[in-house]
Amino acid sequence: MINFENLSIRERERLLKFPAYISLLAANTDGDFDETEKRSTIEFEHVKTYSCDPLLVDFFKEADRNFVSTIEELDKALPLGKVNRDDAIKNELVELEKIALKLGADYSVVMHQSMKSFMDHVSRAHHNVLVDFIFPIPIKGLSY
Repeated sequence: MINFENLSIRERERLLKFPAYISLLAANTDGDFDETEKRSTIEFEHVKTYSCDPLLVDFFKEADRNFVSTIEELDKALPLGKVNRDDAIKNELVELEKIALKLGADYSVVMHQSMKSFMDHVSRAHHNVLVDFIFPIPIKGLSY
């Protein structure tokens, strides 16, 4: 259970955008957030409400309520171009880290692990099993 009492309403609203920002950063490897990545992100975020660490259940349930609109709004609001978009997202993530730290070390560690799983999942949205079969050795630009 997360104790949001240490956060202002604004900080709480910002923190709930953490999964969306992580997803957009992971999807930005090609400078675009396409429909495959969007669908994968939305599905994974919803599953997180049931499969996350017990400490994050309330967080993901609340984030899930507006996740689709949040990710669409952030996608439209972020600057175009891979570098500009990466910079804007990373700047926001630095601020979100500060907010998460207000909730305590235990929460922060679990949140980092969860956000890493988000990033990994979205990064593999276009992953193809056939590519692994044909090219079992990772080849930059083809299999990753």
